[in-house]
Amino acid sequence: MSLVAFTAVATITLLLCVMTGPDRDDLDEFYTGYRGLSPFRGGLAIAGDYISAATVLGTVGVIALTGYDGVVLALSTGLSLVLLMFLLAEPLRNAGRFTMGDAIGRRLPGRAVRMAACGATIAALLPLMLVQLAGIGDLVGFVLGFDSAGLKTGCIVGLGILMISYAAIGGMRGTALIQGVKMVMLLGSGLVVAALMMSRFGWSPGDLVAAAERGSGAGPAYLRSGLQFTESWNPRVDMISSELTVVLGGACLPHVTMRMYASRSATEVRRSMSWAVSMVVVFILLIAVIGFGASALVGRELIAGSDPQGNTALLLGTQGVLGADVTTAEALVFTAMATAIFLTVLASVAGMILACANSLAHDVFAHRKRQISARTEMTLARVSALTIGAPTILLATLAQHRTLQPLVVLSFTLGASALAPTLVYGLFWRRFTRAGLLCTLIGGTVGSIVLMSGTNLVSGSPASAFPGMDFNWFPFTTPGIVTIPLGFLLGWLGTVLSPRERQASQRRQYEAVERWILAGAVRRRR
Repeated sequence: MSLVAFTAVATITLLLCVMTGPDRDDLDEFYTGYRGLSPFRGGLAIAGDYISAATVLGTVGVIALTGYDGVVLALSTGLSLVLLMFLLAEPLRNAGRFTMGDAIGRRLPGRAVRMAACGATIAALLPLMLVQLAGIGDLVGFVLGFDSAGLKTGCIVGLGILMISYAAIGGMRGTALIQGVKMVMLLGSGLVVAALMMSRFGWSPGDLVAAAERGSGAGPAYLRSGLQFTESWNPRVDMISSELTVVLGGACLPHVTMRMYASRSATEVRRSMSWAVSMVVVFILLIAVIGFGASALVGRELIAGSDPQGNTALLLGTQGVLGADVTTAEALVFTAMATAIFLTVLASVAGMILACANSLAHDVFAHRKRQISARTEMTLARVSALTIGAPTILLATLAQHRTLQPLVVLSFTLGASALAPTLVYGLFWRRFTRAGLLCTLIGGTVGSIVLMSGTNLVSGSPASAFPGMDFNWFPFTTPGIVTIPLGFLLGWLGTVLSPRERQASQRRQYEAVERWILAGAVRRRR
């Protein structure tokens, strides 16, 4: 049943991409879908891009294994989207046309700025794409019941090609449609599974949490902070660093912010964000129930034995609540949940490939000295999807047997340390200069990668990416506690150390577009 569902979903979504993709060589249609999505459909697309497979599987796993820390992580995920809605959504929509390079280039024009924005976009999204694509083989194998390494590799290659096709054929409108279908399936199947778990414990949240505490094997520590970071030098500081990274990084990842450019007006982007936040909050409540239910019904030992990071907790919890004697209806529930996760991987990676391809084609190739036609740029965008996707597939096949949790943390750290300072300074600080922007993007990226390599997620522990090595020198699991202030500091230093004439010139450039960026208003000429 699951195999039939997977095949049907892959076929139908590809056909939908073909049917809704651009009919002609029109950049606005490919990059933004003519900004034709209603606020509700826009909210579905934003929520779909925001909730990746790493978020779904990883957050449920952390809740099941660590309790309190997992719930705080889930709440931080929702808070991140609230931050995007109130602080960045409208200025991004006003300033940008197609990409983050457009949003920053409106006040700081120049090819170096666009190339740096493209590099930061790819650097932030490539690790997330790699994690999800590398895990798709294990996911399909777990659901369908096979353990062949060759079949898992074949799944990665085949589904990777499908994801590239989504991005290259469907463009913004096609991927938005897939994200909407994904969110409906996730919310629907999650609601059914959460309801079954609550009914198992008499609809009592207290009984559910108490049973989860017993199943966790951690005792009272399960409902206290710090269980996730027991090996850290200072668990509380490490937890603050992790949550700060999720809040700032999740709000600024390029595949999420690109959805802001697809709204017709500031009013519509606010309404879309309201729908997106509402859906994400409901989803957080559902996965909290499912995470606690997985711990209560399955137990920590089985969850951690299946996957040390807990990524199978969602499916194991679904199996646990359905029981051994599964009826046809219950089999349909499990199939719906597995298919929703399968579609989540497809849609999430396709959206990320599209964001990288758009930035590569529009910011790097289209803004050269020699102008290119719209048809050429669209061709370049589609070729860029293949250029981004093919190496990701190759790396995923090589890394599928390793622990890839460091890559998830790295993506959010890059978003919080390089992209967040750039967007905040670029959209709101009048004095911000091109030198400050380059210092922030380059320094934040390099600092995040260097410090991440020294954490215990990479080496020095049995659950690390390289368990046989030990070059762990950084005392925290997440380097955001250092790299986030570093990113803001480098932007400030690069700006204040710029020549005064350049500061004055680039301030005037910002003031010329300030009203449009902040309020969507055009300055009247006298």
